Amino acid sequence: MSLNIEALNIPAQNPRWQSRIMYWLGCGVLKMMGWRFEGQFPQHKKFVAAVAPHTSNWDFVVGMASVFALRLKLAFMAKSSLFVWPFAGLLRFLGGIAIERSRSHGVVTQLSEKFADSDFLMLALAPEGTRSKVTEWKSGFLKIAYQANVPVQLIYFDYAKKVVGFGPCFAVSDDWDAEMQKVQQFFAGVTAKFPEKC
Repeated sequence: MSLNIEALNIPAQNPRWQSRIMYWLGCGVLKMMGWRFEGQFPQHKKFVAAVAPHTSNWDFVVGMASVFALRLKLAFMAKSSLFVWPFAGLLRFLGGIAIERSRSHGVVTQLSEKFADSDFLMLALAPEGTRSKVTEWKSGFLKIAYQANVPVQLIYFDYAKKVVGFGPCFAVSDDWDAEMQKVQQFFAGVTAKFPEKC
């Protein structure tokens, strides 16, 4: 079974993992589970990846297998208190960015500064913020992209089709309600692991 990696057209300039072990592990897990890729990879050096729907721990398994198979160096945020021995090195290796939640100017500004300081940065966030059912998605990913002046790339896990898909990539305005409505309308057509949590 083909994972359809080549069709994504990932730019050659993007930072990539060189580990064959990670690559074969990622491909092996996805093939064993029957998943494949769909869509076009964004042609941008920096973007916020909004990954949804998020209803299960299996999302992490599919997500990490995808990162390994595509050899992508994605970043994600984690609270700074987690960056202690023996986890700090592993978290940074996997792309973790330590966030000081107590800082007065907040998470959005910290991550915007990280974008400004980076030549390449793909920041992955889950709009729901939790695996549990929520009535409102968090707009933080939109605010980060807006303040950092980078686009948002929608990435979905469709359990009905067994597809990890790259959807629209777009610049955002500061009309958070309109932008969130657009995002949620797109993800409404995607089948989560547990649809009842959406």
